[in-house]
Amino acid sequence: MRFLHTSDWHLGRTLHGVDLLAAQKAVLARIVEITAESDVDAVIVAGDVYDRAVPPVEAVTLFSTTLAALAEHATVIVTSGNHDSAIRLGFGAELFRDRIKLRTSLADIGRPVLLGGEAVAVYPLPYLDPDSARLALAGDEPLPRSHQGVLAAAMQRVRADLARRPGIRSVVIGHAFVVGGVASDSERSIVVGGVDSVAAETFAGIDYVALGHLHGRQQPRSGSDTVLHYSGSPLRYSFAEAAQTKSVTLVELATDGGVTLQPVPLAQPREMVVLAGSLAELLAGTEHEGAWVSATVTDRSRPDAMFDRLKQRFPHLLRVEFRPLGAEPAGLAADRSAVAAHPRQLAQDFIQQVSGVSAEPAELDLFEHAFAAAGGG
Repeated sequence: MRFLHTSDWHLGRTLHGVDLLAAQKAVLARIVEITAESDVDAVIVAGDVYDRAVPPVEAVTLFSTTLAALAEHATVIVTSGNHDSAIRLGFGAELFRDRIKLRTSLADIGRPVLLGGEAVAVYPLPYLDPDSARLALAGDEPLPRSHQGVLAAAMQRVRADLARRPGIRSVVIGHAFVVGGVASDSERSIVVGGVDSVAAETFAGIDYVALGHLHGRQQPRSGSDTVLHYSGSPLRYSFAEAAQTKSVTLVELATDGGVTLQPVPLAQPREMVVLAGSLAELLAGTEHEGAWVSATVTDRSRPDAMFDRLKQRFPHLLRVEFRPLGAEPAGLAADRSAVAAHPRQLAQDFIQQVSGVSAEPAELDLFEHAFAAAGGG
C-alpha cells in the first residue's frame, strides 16, 4: 500500500503582504503530478487546508480544483486543522464521489476509510479543540482540558474499532504538536489550559501516524514501533522556515510490516534568506537579488533611508529590522526603565537598550534639559 502524505497548505495565506496564491497553485499542481507519477492508492492531507476559518473565494476554488484533480488518480482523505473551520471545510462531504473523503466531524472519529480491499484502515482525526471535543468524547468521566486528554480519548475509539479488524494495517491522521517536534514561528499556537503537546505514545500500536501542524518535515521519536511523521508545509510560510527543504512524503506499508518514507522535494517560488550586518555590508555584493529577504541592520545608529536603500539592493525585500550590535532584546530592560527614579537614569537605560552602548554625557544633558522644559522636573 502506497500513499502520499501532505499537510498545511494554508491556502489564502500571504507572506509579509505578498500574495502567495500563484505559488500555491503551482505547488499543488506539482503534488497532483507526483500523485499521478507515483501510482499511490491514496493522498492524505493532514489539516490546515486553509489559512483561516473564512478563506477567500480564490482559495476555495483552488482547493476544489485540486481535490478534483487528485481524485482522478487516487482516493483523497482530508481532515481539518486548527486554522480551518471544520464545518466549512467539511460542507457537502456526504455528496462527494467515493474517492473524496472529507472527515472533519467529531462523530466520524473511529470510523475508518478502508483501502486496498480492507487491507488498511485509515482513521482521520480532525483537529480536536479541547473545549468542545472533551464534551463530545467524554465517557463516564469528564476529560481534562488538554490536547493530550482529547486525543487519548479519540485514540480509544480508534483502538476499539481496530480490535474488530484483526490483521489489518492501521494509519491515523492527526493535527497536533507531538512531543519532540520542532516548531517555527509560522504555526499558530494551540495552547489550551496551558497544555499544547501530545505524547508520542498516545498513538502506540498504529503502523503510521500522518501528522500535520508543524511546518518542517520531521519524525518525532516514539517508544513503540509506531512511525510518526510530519510531512511539513509545501511552501515556506515564514523566515523561520528559510532553511527548510519543502516536500511531500511517499509512504509505503510493506507486506512484512515495515514502513518506508521517501520525501519528494517541492520547488519553491523564490529563495528565502535571512541576512544581518551593517548597512554597508548588506548593500555590498550581488547575491540574493531574486530572493525574499529579511534583513537585520546592525549599525551603531539608525541609517538614513534604510529601507529604501535595501529595497534597491534587494527588489523582493520583505522585512527590515534595526538591531544595533550588543543591543539588549526588547523588553528585557523595560522593568528597570519603568521604575527608574531619575529621568537621567531612564534616558541612560533607554539608550543602552536600543543602541547597545552607553549614552554620552551630552546626550543625557540634552534629555534632562528637554525633560525639564516639558515640565517634568
